[in-house]
Amino acid sequence: MGFCSEDGCIRFLRLAPLVEQAIVDSGIILLKYWLEVGQEEQTRRIESRINDPRKLWKLSPMDLESYSRWYEYSRAVTRCSPRPTRSLLPGTSLMANDKKRARLNIISHMLEQIPYDSPPREPVVLPAREKRSGYHEPDHSRQYISAKY
Repeated sequence: MGFCSEDGCIRFLRLAPLVEQAIVDSGIILLKYWLEVGQEEQTRRIESRINDPRKLWKLSPMDLESYSRWYEYSRAVTRCSPRPTRSLLPGTSLMANDKKRARLNIISHMLEQIPYDSPPREPVVLPAREKRSGYHEPDHSRQYISAKY
């Protein structure tokens, strides 16, 4: 789309893994995800934005231009996807046609990647309630909202 030159792209692809490795070497857990959306789902989402005035603000000329370049982007993704022999920190791919499931799967995967030791806890014991000691419910009626659920 003309955002950078071919040389700039090659330089980025050469330097990005080194920056990622420096981040990891400093003790940060770095996770990379590629969310894959199929052509049909992309069309459905964009048409949903076009046809719903509440979502129209999400649609930009860039989205429409990108939509028309599906195969150009696919070739670029294939070219940029790190191969185990080329990448110091490969990413994880996920089919994201179903947004809610994709988010849940990513959250689950992230949590599995982070080491966690449960802190020791004292057992919880429910204490006995105090005695009524002359307490009586008040005579005035309370106004409650009706329970619908």
